[in-house]
Order: sequence, then structure tokens, then C-alpha cells
Amino acid sequence: MAVVADFEAALVRGRTVEGLRTARIKGRLKGRSPKLSPAREEHVVALYEAGEYTTSEIAELLNISRSTVYRAVKRAAKAKLTEPS
Repeated sequence: MAVVADFEAALVRGRTVEGLRTARIKGRLKGRSPKLSPAREEHVVALYEAGEYTTSEIAELLNISRSTVYRAVKRAAKAKLTEPS
């Protein structure tokens, strides 16, 4: 019985890998959709950079987690560093 279960697991694994490979080739493999829209992310960064609110206050105000605020700020900082002058 265990041999049959192992065989089925191997088949499922093989189909999964093949499906992921096909999706990658077609460009349809995506991760989780972003919590914040680009406009809302800009708003978070503006609030943070203004210094009027703490990270916790921004998170509570916009109903997001503190880590989402930190990620948005980090992405904005990285974008500023990589944009051409």
C-alpha cells in the first residue's frame, strides 16, 4: 500500500513541477498580490517621511501592519537609490 502512495505522490509532484515550469515560461507565475496600491504606498511613505506619525500610528490609520509600513519605506528608499540622475 505504501508503494502505491509513494508512486501517487511522485506523480503529483511531477505534475506540479511541470505546471510551474509551464507557467513560468508563459509569464503567468505570480506571487501574492500587493497589499498596497502604488498610490497608497506613496501616501504611507509621505506620512512616514513627514515625521508627524509613528510607524504604529500609520499602520493603525491605514489598517495595515507595521511591517507593511516598513516594507513600503524600504522599497521607496531603494527606488530612490536606483533611479537615474
